Amino acid sequence: MKRAPRARARLAAALAAAALLTSACASPDDAGSGEQKSERGRSTFGKVGKQPDGGEPVRGGTLHFADYAEARSLSPAATYATGASGGSALAAVYDVLMRYDTAAKKYEPWLAESLRSTDDAKTWTLKLRDGVEFSDGTPLDADAVVGSIEWYQENKGADTALLAPNLATMEATDDSTVVFSLRNSWATFPAMLAQAPGMIVAPAAYADKMFEPIGAGPFTLGTYAPQEELVLKANKNYWKGEPYLDALRFTWPQADRAKLEALNDGTADVVYMRSPDVVDDAVKEGHLGELTLTGLGNMVVINTREGRPGADLRVRKAMALALDPALDTERAYGGKGLPGQEIFPPESRWHSEVKPIGVDLDRARNLLTEAKKDGYDGTLTYMDGTDPVSRAKAVVTKAMLERVGFKVELDMVSSIADRTAKTYVEHDFDISRGAASVSESDPYHRLQSVLNSKSYGNPGGYANPEMDRLLVELQGAQGEAETQRVLDDIQKLFNEDVPLVNLGASAAFTAWGENVHGIVPTDEYMALFGEAWIGK
Repeated sequence: MKRAPRARARLAAALAAAALLTSACASPDDAGSGEQKSERGRSTFGKVGKQPDGGEPVRGGTLHFADYAEARSLSPAATYATGASGGSALAAVYDVLMRYDTAAKKYEPWLAESLRSTDDAKTWTLKLRDGVEFSDGTPLDADAVVGSIEWYQENKGADTALLAPNLATMEATDDSTVVFSLRNSWATFPAMLAQAPGMIVAPAAYADKMFEPIGAGPFTLGTYAPQEELVLKANKNYWKGEPYLDALRFTWPQADRAKLEALNDGTADVVYMRSPDVVDDAVKEGHLGELTLTGLGNMVVINTREGRPGADLRVRKAMALALDPALDTERAYGGKGLPGQEIFPPESRWHSEVKPIGVDLDRARNLLTEAKKDGYDGTLTYMDGTDPVSRAKAVVTKAMLERVGFKVELDMVSSIADRTAKTYVEHDFDISRGAASVSESDPYHRLQSVLNSKSYGNPGGYANPEMDRLLVELQGAQGEAETQRVLDDIQKLFNEDVPLVNLGASAAFTAWGENVHGIVPTDEYMALFGEAWIGK
C-alpha cells in the first residue's frame, strides 16, 4: 500500500484526533437506555443563564476546570487547539491575537490592537499593542508574530493545511505591524488568528530542539502530570493586568456525567461537556455557561476512492436514504441530541431553506439494486470504536443499512490511534463515524477541510471540482447574505453528490458555578481565563 508522505500523515493525524474526540467520545453514560424524542428549539445557544452580581473581583484561589480532553503538548503546532482537545489550556498560556465575540457574532482584536483588510479581503494588516511582553520578558513584536507563524507552519500545525496554500507573503513592516498578503480573497481570515496560528509563542520557545511553552498569556506552566492534571500559575506581568486567580488546574474526567456531578457538588468550578444527554440535563438544571452549536457533528464518512463501494454515487445515495438521523439518535443517545441530515440544523444562523436528501427506503433499495446489477455485491465494512455509544451506533447503523439490502460487517477498533491510521493515513475503511464540527463563526474552515479534494482532513477522498469551486467562493464571501447563498449551493451539491452522510449537529456546553466570574468565550468553543475570578 502506498504510504502518505510524513507531513500529510502528521497533519491528518491532528485533524483525525479532533474529529474522533468530538464524535464517538461524546457518549452518554447509558447509551440507548431510553427512547425519548429529541427536543428541538428549546435550547438557546450562546450565553446560558443569568450570572448573579458578584460584586468586586476577588483575588486568589485556584480554578478547577474539568476539561474534555488533555492537551498532550502545550505546543500550538502539536495540539489541535479547540475546546474539545485542550485548546483552552493553550490559550491560557499564549492568549490569541483575535477573539470571536459569540454574542456579537464577529471577530475582534484581543492581543492585537487591530486587524484591517482591503476591500477584496486579500491583504490584511495586523497592528499590535504597545508594550506587550512574553512571560520571559522579551517583546511580542511584529518579528515575533512572523517568526511564530512561520515556526507553526514549518512544524506542520493542523491549520497549515489551510494557511500554506493561501498565504503568499507575511511581512513585518515595522515593530508593531504585520501585513499578510493572500493568494485568494479570504473573508474569515481573522479566524486563523483566533485559533492556533494566532497563539504566538516566544522566539525562545522554539530556539532549542526541546520546545518550551513561553507565551504572552495570563498563565505559565506550573506542573504537569500526564493523564492526571495540568496546573498553570498566574503570569503577574500579563498585558491586561495581573490575573485575579493564583492558578488554573485542568483535569480530564472520562465521563461527562462525572463532570456534571463535580460541578453540582463544587469539586469543579468549570466543566466542558458534549454528551447530548448530559448537556441536556445541565441546561435543564439551570447551570450558567456557554452553549455552542456545531454542524456535521455526527456523520458517517464514506470512502469514495476507486475500488471502494462509495466510489459509486448510487451506493452513496442509497446509504444516505437509508440512514435515519432520528433513529440513530434514539438508539445511541436515548433520544437526546440534534438529529438531522442538513449541514446546518434549524438552530443555526446558517440553516438553509434547501431541504436535505431525506429518508426514503424504497428509493434506497432501487439504487442499491441498480448497483448490484453492475457487479456490486452489497457488502460494506463499518468502522467505529468499542465504547458503549459507539457499539450502539454500530448496531443501529448495521440494521438501517441491512433493511435496504446492504450486508454490513463491523470493524470495532478500540484505539483512537489505530482508527486515525486506518481512516486518514491507510484509508482502510468503507464507512466510519466522525465529526467535522463546523462552527457558526467560520463555516469555511471545517467545510474546506472535510470537502475539498486536496485537503488533508478529507478522509473519504471525496473530489468534485464544483465543490472545490464553491468552497473558494465561500472563502471570499463577504456578509451574511452572500455567505448564505453559497452555503445554499453547497447544500444542494451535498444532496446531489453525497460526499458523506450527516446524521446530526452537536452541542457543547462550557458550564460554570454561580461564584465563577469573568470567563470569556471565544472561537472553537475555547475559553479565556485572564479575567476570571472566584467569588466568596
